[in-house]
Amino acid sequence: MPPWLESMLTSEYAYLALFVVFVLEGAMLMYFMPSELIVPGSLILFGHSPDTVLLVVGIAVLGATVGQVALFTVAQRGGREWLLRKRWFRVSEESLDRFDGWFERWGPVVVPVSNALLFTRGMLTVPAGLAGMDRRRFVVLSALGTLIFESALAGLYVFGVDLLW
Repeated sequence: MPPWLESMLTSEYAYLALFVVFVLEGAMLMYFMPSELIVPGSLILFGHSPDTVLLVVGIAVLGATVGQVALFTVAQRGGREWLLRKRWFRVSEESLDRFDGWFERWGPVVVPVSNALLFTRGMLTVPAGLAGMDRRRFVVLSALGTLIFESALAGLYVFGVDLLW
């Protein structure tokens, strides 16, 4: 490992950097680095003691929720057409139509469900914002789904490490 990277990972800024990464991931700006890699990678670097696992999961939930609330707010204020014109928003109109349909059919319950599943994480953030969902309710439901997902990732990693070693 390069000395500069090792120094950063052992500094007091390591967890702050992890928080920023999760904010970006929650706002759907980190397509190249999904949670499925970030949580296990963090546990590889920081260790997997119970305290460290709780800290990493807590940072993941808080950061991803902050990022999703930012995207939710952008969707509410900017609207569907504005978002679809933005280069950083990499969701096709067809995909957005499908997720809009999910939200219309099932309502707010799909927010935590989608956050707890692979490949749909965060995808209901925009339809929830476009539908004018209450922000507090969105925060709670988003955080709940993220907590389930990130805890499962951490649990699978810890179980796998303990099983293999």
